[in-house]
Amino acid sequence: MTESGWSVGDRIDGVRVGPVAHGGHWVARVDGRVLFVRHALADEVVDVVVTGLAKRHGFADAVAVREPSPHRVAAPCPIVATCGGCDLQHVAVAHQRELKRQVVAEQLDRLAGLVWNGVVESFDADALGWRRRMRYHRGARGWGLRAKGSHDVVPLPEQGCLIAAPALGRPLGVEVAGDTLVGARTASGTVWVAPGDSTVVREEAAGRNWAVRADGFWQVHPSAPDVLVDAVLAGLRPAAGERALDLYCGVGLFSGALVDAGVRVTGVEGGREAVALARRNVPQARFHAGSVDRVLRRLTAPVDLVVLDPPRVGAGRAVMEDVCRRRPRAIAYVACDPAALARDLATASAHAYAPVSIRAFDLFGMTHHVECVAILEPVTP
Repeated sequence: MTESGWSVGDRIDGVRVGPVAHGGHWVARVDGRVLFVRHALADEVVDVVVTGLAKRHGFADAVAVREPSPHRVAAPCPIVATCGGCDLQHVAVAHQRELKRQVVAEQLDRLAGLVWNGVVESFDADALGWRRRMRYHRGARGWGLRAKGSHDVVPLPEQGCLIAAPALGRPLGVEVAGDTLVGARTASGTVWVAPGDSTVVREEAAGRNWAVRADGFWQVHPSAPDVLVDAVLAGLRPAAGERALDLYCGVGLFSGALVDAGVRVTGVEGGREAVALARRNVPQARFHAGSVDRVLRRLTAPVDLVVLDPPRVGAGRAVMEDVCRRRPRAIAYVACDPAALARDLATASAHAYAPVSIRAFDLFGMTHHVECVAILEPVTP
């Protein structure tokens, strides 16, 4: 028993569920304490099992539904309750996007003081079969997926993973040394490798071919590279001869698009292998390998445009302050986490930059993840 009065494994019956929260949970209150519940929906009454405890709140999974939401559907995958990959299979697809809209709006309001009335733009009618990078783990019963918050391996169902591209749904007849297997559906075909394998594959996006490590980062939704490039270019409106920084540039996707618009680009990326590929992909740009905040201190030339595509934790205060001090005429921030985006927008606001547009995209169907592109410009005194 803990201070909350709960222990992991406790069953609590008849819990009334409140609004959606960031991270694939819904907020419930039991005896005045907060419980974050997965596999639920707002206004439902559910029975839950406690799965984790923090100092002031707990986590739980809904295991039975007494009063269902009209937005609840039967999950198409039989392992959804244990696999850690999908949070929203029990939700009608159109309502999944409404939930993501609510989360983006709430995070921007709470963490950045911004009112956002946008929509979540979508690309898949059924939100299945989109994922072009998969990572499987070897378990006692063959290849499977990690359980939520665990290293336990959940065996794949007969139909394989339903959000994976069909060629990646089940690694039949594939063997590699070790206990982890990476699958990539690429422009040059389907490849299976062990993590760390140096195989380079070809991708196509933004009117170019791209060399990418099979186990490296590339947007997992087939529409994502072009959708995000289009959103960044539409927001920045680059002009020939301008100078840009592409921060967290990966293998150079945004750098290539800006170069093709006549912009002089300097890219920065922490991964040396990604930088080597960026130089190969976009020889017209200059690239630096190293921590973004440290490399920025050495780059003193003025810039007109900045693109940021940081990892899930966001760019952080130091990078945002450095970027804003350079006074670019526009900043494009590509975010895979709305909370990190909101925190970094709050930092930008303190340095007289404000978003002139924020777009959200559903590029991760059946999961709580949502991609955003914010365009920031200097605040006019």
